[in-house]
Amino acid sequence: MPRSFDRADSLRALGEETFDVLVIGGGITGAGVALDAASRGLRTALVERDDFASGTSSKSSKMVHGGLRYLQNGDVRLVYEALRERQRLRHNAPHLVRLLPFLIPLFSKDGLINPKVARALGSAMWMYDLTGGARIGKLHKRLKKAAAAAHMPTLPEERLAGAYLYYDAGADDARLTLTIARTAALDHGAVVANHAAVVELTHDEAGQVSGAVIEADGRSITVAARSVVNAAGVWSDEVRALDEGGNPDTIRPAKGIHITVPWTKVRNDIAVVVPVPKDRRSVFVVPWLPQPDGTFLLTYIGTTDTDYDGPIDDPQCTPEDVGYLLRAINLSVREPLMATDVVGTWAGLRPLVKAATTGRTADLSRRHKVLVSDFGVVSIMGGKLTTYREMAEDTVEAVLKRLGNAPRSAKRCRTRRLVLRGGAAVPTGTPGHLADRFGSESAAVMALIDVDPTMGDPLVEGLPYLRAEALHAVRHEMATTVDDVLARRTRARLQARDASAAAAVAVAHLMATDLGWSAEEANRQAAAYVALIDAERSATGRAQTDLVP
Repeated sequence: MPRSFDRADSLRALGEETFDVLVIGGGITGAGVALDAASRGLRTALVERDDFASGTSSKSSKMVHGGLRYLQNGDVRLVYEALRERQRLRHNAPHLVRLLPFLIPLFSKDGLINPKVARALGSAMWMYDLTGGARIGKLHKRLKKAAAAAHMPTLPEERLAGAYLYYDAGADDARLTLTIARTAALDHGAVVANHAAVVELTHDEAGQVSGAVIEADGRSITVAARSVVNAAGVWSDEVRALDEGGNPDTIRPAKGIHITVPWTKVRNDIAVVVPVPKDRRSVFVVPWLPQPDGTFLLTYIGTTDTDYDGPIDDPQCTPEDVGYLLRAINLSVREPLMATDVVGTWAGLRPLVKAATTGRTADLSRRHKVLVSDFGVVSIMGGKLTTYREMAEDTVEAVLKRLGNAPRSAKRCRTRRLVLRGGAAVPTGTPGHLADRFGSESAAVMALIDVDPTMGDPLVEGLPYLRAEALHAVRHEMATTVDDVLARRTRARLQARDASAAAAVAVAHLMATDLGWSAEEANRQAAAYVALIDAERSATGRAQTDLVP
């Protein structure tokens, strides 16, 4: 039966009911597992220590793609599977997953294109189409210099010799994760709670896992479950330690960072892939927040892919990180970007599974792995955002083997063509900004504006988000902190760091009535958000000034 998406109701249910599956981790993978299990009729619960998608799943490159570079690594199967999942996501969440053209510029040296490089790119383009890229309904094209420059006028004309154009897809990663979690609860009966940390795994007399103890709002709740799934991403080894003891060492975090700059500094109307010389990598340059006149408000640039051995709870962008991306983009534009142009940054950690041999994290496989411990905990590790649904299906299959006596109806996966909430037809007249974020659920946001027209005012100066979206986030999306609203229910923290900090007090007081905050508590909540922004600014420091080698 459907559930509410209400945190208080969920915490009560967690302590009173017995579940077939308890999922630990509210990122894209955990949300996917909860939806797969619940849609099969299994009694399902999901708990997240922080907020939905607060880890890696809100800090990705926001791509739903196969990954051209995985073809270069010879992982054709991964690309095929990812492109198949991309097509399923375009069907299941058409309001969130959108067609995204990509341009790969061809640069000349002394007026000549390296024929070997051009042939290799052309071969890769055809392989991508044949592997599954053509499912999107478009084949790649070779563009001449003028056509390439029209898509990004800041490309250096004296070195530009043409380009390849191909098609992939993009999505707001945090909103996709939240939508999957809401679909699991509202449509399929999962019990879902954020800000609920697992502090202990419980075991029965035979030593098999029987649930967990969580802490939420200063109290402990024991959750009874016949099986437990560890979908904690880069924290997977911490959950395994609760189950197995010792210090499991399975995950090799790889740090990826992005920077946000005003679109006017780059002026690309589609995504562009620019090479990083001597690093065997490329970075994405992606336009963000389309405007009515066909321009965009912002462009984001990333990502890096480097080993990381720092604290995994809150990875930060460093001056070196920002400098790396600025140097990369400045090698491919005529108008260099400076550190002062950066209006937002984010850093995430990919939960890569360690390989037997050492090497660059960029060369590690993005394939996932399902492990079952001697005590019955099912761990899903590795993978990538695009293949989350397939990862979830494999995980639930492992759960069913452990349960043994699950109903026959649970044997069939139902998520391959399961439309997510908001994926129905959008009513005529829905503002484009709301349609792109809420789809057919936009009416709930617009209703708040009908009651109080001030809810249609901007939430953060310079960004398209409305005050109604913050109120909707509290009432219907389980937002409980200012950071929940500004970092993930909207993307204001990533898009306009300073403006979001300036709006923090107003946002906190808007949330206060529904959350029962006093004026003093609202101010404290706002101060906590500003402290996060201050820490981000401090970590970033001043990027290197030697931007062009």
